[in-house]
Amino acid sequence: MFNLSFTKRIGIDLGTANSLVYVAGVGIALNEPTVVAISTDDHKVLAVGNEAKEMLGRTPGNIMASRPMREGVIADYVITEAMIRYFLDKVCGSSRLFKPEVMVCAPAGVTSVEKRAILDATLSAGAKTAFLIDEPLAAAIGARIPIANPSGNMIVDIGGGTTEAAVICLGGVVVHNSVRVGGNKIDEAIQTYVRKKYNLIIGERMAEEVKIKIGSAIKMAEKDNLITEVRGRDAFSGLPKTITLSTNEIVEATAEPVQKIIGAMKGVLEQIPPELASDIIDKGIVMSGGTSLLKNLDHLVTDTLGVPAALAENPLLCVALGTGIALENLDLYKRSVSKR
Repeated sequence: MFNLSFTKRIGIDLGTANSLVYVAGVGIALNEPTVVAISTDDHKVLAVGNEAKEMLGRTPGNIMASRPMREGVIADYVITEAMIRYFLDKVCGSSRLFKPEVMVCAPAGVTSVEKRAILDATLSAGAKTAFLIDEPLAAAIGARIPIANPSGNMIVDIGGGTTEAAVICLGGVVVHNSVRVGGNKIDEAIQTYVRKKYNLIIGERMAEEVKIKIGSAIKMAEKDNLITEVRGRDAFSGLPKTITLSTNEIVEATAEPVQKIIGAMKGVLEQIPPELASDIIDKGIVMSGGTSLLKNLDHLVTDTLGVPAALAENPLLCVALGTGIALENLDLYKRSVSKR
């Protein structure tokens, strides 16, 4: 018992775009971009999170700023481990007497090899025990959906790298579908559109800013059509150039990735047992994750699928909150969690 009272319990939502850290008894303690800057000379980690994101696309030759998570899974094991260690040091202090228990969430569709990579990276970063929970399940717990009930609930977590759609009943995932499309693919679509139409090369940060500022999933009436200035480099002359983009152009640019996101939801609805289908029609689809905040996406989902869709409360925090709640109530959720 002596050991337990001093062991911190930490939940990590290791996202493609942002990582959130939940500390049991405290709540969300950290919310930073999933970006790491390393020195190419000696492979030392120079910065993590906000500080590293500021360096994206602006680094000199001997510094590399990169995203170690790609499409919801580890793309660079060593950098991911360094990033988890940084998060643990930040919330526990670097001189740890007692190693923390850490729960990380992963997309439901990842392979056993990818799951093992996440657990191993967490243990190597200094965790005493590593737990893994499926992302849709964590999102549902964080969205305060009563997952243990014998009626079906549909949750869709749209993050930076993946879209996870799942129907949950009796504390487990009944049907799930995952596509490796999320906010990053929408940003890339904006970059491609601007290059093709205006011969302008823009960075991922600029594309993300445009998406947040004027993005929408549905075309707007002329009076509601927002515009913004976009700065980049002319593809022909190589000189800096500024253009003006409108909301309706962004809708056109991002139509393909948005349809793939809705396709993931459709895939789940086509597989669910008839008994659960009526539950979903009654309760609707709950949307979480940062990309679910794209303006009018909930309306487009409702119009396309014929099932009401609504945003969860705090969509950005759902997965991190759910991971933390599951860790604080391990006995309740032990069937849904894998351990290392």
